Amino acid sequence: MSRVHLAGMAAVCVTAALMGTAQAQQPPTATTKVDGTDNVYIFRYMGHQSMFIVTPDGVIATDPISERRPAKPYIDAIQAVSKAPIKYVIYSHIHFDHIAGGKPFKDMGATFIAQTNAKARIAQLKPDDVVMPDQTVDTQKILELGGTTLVLDYVGKNHSDSTLVMRLPKEKIIFTVDWIPLQAVQFRGMADTYVPDIEESLKKVIAMDWTTLIPGHPGPGGRQTGGREEATNQLAYLQDLSAAVKKAVSEGKGYDAAREIKLPKYESWGGYAAFLPMNIERYFDYWNRGI
Repeated sequence: MSRVHLAGMAAVCVTAALMGTAQAQQPPTATTKVDGTDNVYIFRYMGHQSMFIVTPDGVIATDPISERRPAKPYIDAIQAVSKAPIKYVIYSHIHFDHIAGGKPFKDMGATFIAQTNAKARIAQLKPDDVVMPDQTVDTQKILELGGTTLVLDYVGKNHSDSTLVMRLPKEKIIFTVDWIPLQAVQFRGMADTYVPDIEESLKKVIAMDWTTLIPGHPGPGGRQTGGREEATNQLAYLQDLSAAVKKAVSEGKGYDAAREIKLPKYESWGGYAAFLPMNIERYFDYWNRGI
């Protein structure tokens, strides 16, 4: 079993824990229209979620979010809202827990889009259940469909080297996955995260014109969306974390001592107790070993 798949499985368990008892009592799938919009929806499958956009000329879907699950519930959810054809499926980034299982969409005629590095990785690994993208994005691609504009931006390395920020300029919504969580620290040891590049990527997202964030996982209590503060707070967390670890390294402290760092400002965040020591270790490797 691959490291990415194991990480994805763990992410589902952790996300479910963070969502709380109320969310655990909800059905495994749900479709929610985003407040203030006429055509933007969130489809949730357990602890994963995707955005889809309905237009008169067709539907733009994001991540199949299958985690090796069948895509039918997602397709059924879309068709319950609109019988228009699913024109596009856009991958948020390379990780298979979000992008596997898209073949039923392909069989329906959808065009698949991903960042260039994601396509290269898929071509290298050749996973049986991940559809090869038909089109790629280098730095930016603009989709126009049925009066809706969707901008696909690549802002650099962060949680992966292929993460897209999908932005609806009119609705002032962004959908981006796994690196701007809702009131939570970064996942485990940030094994798939580029440091310090993620901080620069956050600055680019903060500079964009948007109001609502749709992440790839619900937050505490099952909350499905956030605001600009999620990005600014995440940047502040990473900068505080980086500074604290850099100081520990400059004082000659090793891994064990560095893991004792506390950041009380964030102790109410999801994953703080479990993942802060692992986040610390990632930044320790950066400041101590340059990796």
